[in-house]
Amino acid sequence: MEIKKAYSDQVEGRNAVIELLESGKDINKIFLTKGERHGSINKIISMAKENKVILVEKEKRQMEEMAQTPNYQGVIAMVPPYEYCEVEDILQEAKNKGEEPFVLLLDSIEDPHNLGSIIRTAETAGVHGIIIPKRRAATVNSTVNKVSAGAVQHMKIARVTNLSDTIEDLKKKGLWICGTDIDTKTYYYDQDLTGAIGIVIGNEGSGIGQKIKSNCDFLVKIPMKGKVNSLNASVSTGIILYEAVKQRKN
Repeated sequence: MEIKKAYSDQVEGRNAVIELLESGKDINKIFLTKGERHGSINKIISMAKENKVILVEKEKRQMEEMAQTPNYQGVIAMVPPYEYCEVEDILQEAKNKGEEPFVLLLDSIEDPHNLGSIIRTAETAGVHGIIIPKRRAATVNSTVNKVSAGAVQHMKIARVTNLSDTIEDLKKKGLWICGTDIDTKTYYYDQDLTGAIGIVIGNEGSGIGQKIKSNCDFLVKIPMKGKVNSLNASVSTGIILYEAVKQRKN
């Protein structure tokens, strides 16, 4: 248990570590299971040497004690704590690309697996950045990084004290805020999701908070045909983000 506490900021799994190496971000060192020399491990070793990253071999038992996920695939990278950005950095990212801001706001997403999946989807959809609250929400850790398949390394993420106040600031800067609510009448595909927009996703249990909901410019819902009336948060995110992608291409 002491080893896990000492190395709380780590990236595990071959693809995730390769993504990390390709991103050019700081890596303290990479641990490998002794004797592992097949497949993509050779690529990791080559990239690490090229980037002058320290490589350390450990026995399988030691690696298993260090690992925070069961499927670490024989490689663990130790990194400095994840560097969150400011909301302004996200808006600047859109400006640098010559695009209207496309922002995702997450309210009370507490499961790191959900957060990782959402980050992966947002990155593939071209979202400029994600905003999460500092309290009652999952933070970026090794699980999130692995589930995101390394997308964390390419996504700007800001943590804010008050999500509702941040929404007000974004509205003043010209963004329309779209919330999700099962009780609203508008389906997501009937809503204009073009232009400068922020999309708010809540957890699958309670949805988005009442104050945040009242601050949204409009609310949308996903049609439900079955007996279960809610979707996993990452699935809902994918459905709505890609409707926005489709509309923004037209």
